[in-house]
Amino acid sequence: MARLVVEGQDLIVRLSCWEKAAARRRDVHVPLSAVHQVAIEPDWWRALRGVEGRGTWIPDVLSLGTRPHPRGEDFAAVRAHRPAVCVELRRPSPYARLAVTDPDPEAAAHAVRTAAGI
Repeated sequence: MARLVVEGQDLIVRLSCWEKAAARRRDVHVPLSAVHQVAIEPDWWRALRGVEGRGTWIPDVLSLGTRPHPRGEDFAAVRAHRPAVCVELRRPSPYARLAVTDPDPEAAAHAVRTAAGI
């Protein structure tokens, strides 16, 4: 299962081996300085914006990969029927939002907020 991890000055979405294959990419790294807001979305499907991009999408099960939309591109690692941590980002991040179903969403959100100073 994907996890949000703070390492130094980076926020990392750590993906398991099968998630890396399904998303067609390695772990996602963004600078902590790009973090604008962090929230927990209890309704997993509301964390998803845009259309399915590169990755794997199984309706009502899993959304894993990029999601382009008019304001940019999001990265999602979301499992259905579980809350998702939504991290809103600004430049220099390549993504507008990270949406991740972390095993402990409250602890992950708190860690990101603390590290980003928000």
